[in-house]
Amino acid sequence: MGVVFSILLLALMIGALIDIITRRDDQVKHLPKVFWIILVILLPLAGSLIWFLVGREYDGEGIRLPQRRERRPSSPPPPEPSQPVDTRSTEQQIADLDREIEEWRLRAEIEKRKKQQGEEGAG
Repeated sequence: MGVVFSILLLALMIGALIDIITRRDDQVKHLPKVFWIILVILLPLAGSLIWFLVGREYDGEGIRLPQRRERRPSSPPPPEPSQPVDTRSTEQQIADLDREIEEWRLRAEIEKRKKQQGEEGAG
């Protein structure tokens, strides 16, 4: 009986050590990984049990406990926003762009003339 207990204890300790070592740091709770390893080595039974009960983060893997769900009336998902549709023809779009370019060119010319007049009046 003592041999079986020793083998089970050794398996539990090795499993805990492997689990500690392979966990990411953000999945280890309460203590750094090094301290968990030391705890499991110094106190194999208690350290391993404490590790599996409180030391590791259970993030949806393995055993899942059933979660309480609130009953909500089922509603259809919100409609996805539709993309705006441009109904203009390609020629109309090009003409609009040409008008916009001409407008920006005229604005730049007006600004240039205002600066020239400001320089003449100041000089």
